[in-house]
Amino acid sequence: MSELEAQTAKLSVYDAKPAAAKAANPKKAKGSTGPSAASLSEPPEFIDHRNRIFDDLYKKQQDDIAQKPREKIVITLPDGSEREGVSWETTPMDIANAISKSLAKRLVIAKVDGALWDTVRPFESSAKLELLDFENDEARKVYWHSSAHILGEACELHFGCHLCNGPPIESGFYYDIALPESFGRGVSQDDFAPLESLANKAIKEKQPFERLVISKENLMRMFSYNKYKVHLINTRVPDGTSTTVYRCGPLIDLCRGPHVPHTGSITAFAVMKNSASYFLGDSENDSLQRVYGISFPDKKKMAEHKKFLEEAAKRDHRKIGEQQELFFFHKLSPGSAFFLPHGARIYNKLVEFIRERYWERGFEEVISPNMFNVKLWEQSGHWQNYKDDMFLLGVEKEQFALKPMNCPGHCLMFGVRDRSYRELPIRFADFGVLHRNEASGALTGLTRVRRFQQDDAHIFCTQDQVKSEIKGAFDFLREVYGIFGFTFKLNLSTRPEKFLGEISVWDNAEKQLAEALDEFGHGWDLKPQDGAFYGPKIDITIRDALNRDFQCATIQLDFQLPQRFELQYRAPNSAKSDDNAETSEYQRPVIIHRAVLGSVERMMGILIENFAGKWPFWLSPRQVMVVPVTGVVYDYAQTVQKKLHDAGFYADVDVGGETLNKKIRNAELSHYNFICVVGAEEQSEVSVNVRCRDDVGTKAKGQTVPLDVFVAKLKDIATSKTLESKLAS
Repeated sequence: MSELEAQTAKLSVYDAKPAAAKAANPKKAKGSTGPSAASLSEPPEFIDHRNRIFDDLYKKQQDDIAQKPREKIVITLPDGSEREGVSWETTPMDIANAISKSLAKRLVIAKVDGALWDTVRPFESSAKLELLDFENDEARKVYWHSSAHILGEACELHFGCHLCNGPPIESGFYYDIALPESFGRGVSQDDFAPLESLANKAIKEKQPFERLVISKENLMRMFSYNKYKVHLINTRVPDGTSTTVYRCGPLIDLCRGPHVPHTGSITAFAVMKNSASYFLGDSENDSLQRVYGISFPDKKKMAEHKKFLEEAAKRDHRKIGEQQELFFFHKLSPGSAFFLPHGARIYNKLVEFIRERYWERGFEEVISPNMFNVKLWEQSGHWQNYKDDMFLLGVEKEQFALKPMNCPGHCLMFGVRDRSYRELPIRFADFGVLHRNEASGALTGLTRVRRFQQDDAHIFCTQDQVKSEIKGAFDFLREVYGIFGFTFKLNLSTRPEKFLGEISVWDNAEKQLAEALDEFGHGWDLKPQDGAFYGPKIDITIRDALNRDFQCATIQLDFQLPQRFELQYRAPNSAKSDDNAETSEYQRPVIIHRAVLGSVERMMGILIENFAGKWPFWLSPRQVMVVPVTGVVYDYAQTVQKKLHDAGFYADVDVGGETLNKKIRNAELSHYNFICVVGAEEQSEVSVNVRCRDDVGTKAKGQTVPLDVFVAKLKDIATSKTLESKLAS
């Protein structure tokens, strides 16, 4: 064993006492104990160590490139036009500048022959070229990845920390860092301004992103001081191979790239928040600190993003859930929501809503056990890939698990007796409780929980029925999402490199899915080789009122489970064409996994934020508030409330001691859809004076409506499931 190997072998990410500080104590962070938020006076020694190795290797790399033969090449643009260049000299940025200076200024990253490519990296041969700006999804990820490197540079200079992972995410980027023990505290908001100052300094310096191809041996030398990088190198870089690192300013990081040309390409940069984390997301590993950031190519976009965050914070489902007394969580059952009466009203209404659609669409609801012997999960294949996310129990010397999904149980139901082709399709629907052992740090209100229910269904059908069943699923989700006011996008994910089954079966299934998508007429995108190993799938992404995307619905074909459970049905004898002929051949069904809401908990969280707590009438837990003008009409107010309750509506009456205006204001703040003010005149007429939450014209002075007419109008609104709470004229 070499000296270097001996040193790195002693490094472990499973230290009993991790070097990283725990999450900051808010009280201590503001006090005088521990180091201040000032940055280090001197950069860490490991920066110079890295740079010496990089400089030596980079010079050799550039000398090698200088010796490459220069040849004329042709660069083909997406419109078919061609540009001449020279191999190992001409770069995508050169092409962009030749086309337009404004294009070059907007340019984030290039695609060369379909692969992402640094804009200042020379072409090696003739190629096809795409030039991508920030509006492109892939380019945006590169932009935020480069910004993460700037954040990493700032963190090293400010904390003297060891960097771990720094990826782009859906909205921005983060860096996981291990603070030195001497730091004495975790990251706090007091560190945000110094970090931004260091980042902006790097941006102003326009530090180039320099790419170096480096062997595993040299990587180990370069990052020998950092046990986290050593672990990543050992587990992700095979012996005898090479990978790449990138340098910007004093930062050098293990990275495949590519990146923006220089740090000056980042215009607006902000540190947003911090949290605790674990190395590689594993609670058995060291505790780390995570710092989040966001960046944009112009300050206007940054201002718009911060305004968006302010609005999103107002709509946070956890905040509204507390204000409206819908649900709460407790440390004695983390990740499992306690739904209070008003929250249960919404939850049950969502389930009832889907159940009604099931009745119309030929689904049969079933009830399956919550707990199974692990032999079931071994047979289904989930045990090999999913056991760490399951809750396990010992029962009479056997190992059992709470079910994290319904499909294996539904396979047992299908296989309980012989099936005929005449029975297909069979559509099993199940609202059974599911449990998944999510990491505590990943739990996020209703959107990431351990206990949940789904509008889960599995369709057992023949291959010839796949297309019609998929079209039915499309119609189902269009109806449901239309009622909620969501728009949605569709993506077809096809056969991956590693798959089960015959290619001909896959091709036929993908063809049926594509035809169903075309006939649906909604427009869709193709995701080649992104399907599940057991079958192609269609991903459905919805967009809410804040233009945020969420994936809730799923439609997946499954060829694997029917084989694992040896499911079969009697099919017509292929030698006979008469449908009434005796069936004698057995065939495997196809399973379609299908959900529209997905997790009811998650959908409820999304809906809370989409409606900002202002529920449409049919879904509202507070539909009508009856407000008596004086105590003389309290009895009549109670009569109105009872009539509304008997009609199936959630109605309350306010007989408290506040003034009339205060009672009305309280009802408005609670987002009741309708406020019925009743006095002596309404009592004598058996009517109500109605103020509609969504009709500004009735707020100052309501419209008087006979009570029976009001009840009938409410029934019409509830049945129509309109998003606005207005009385029809």
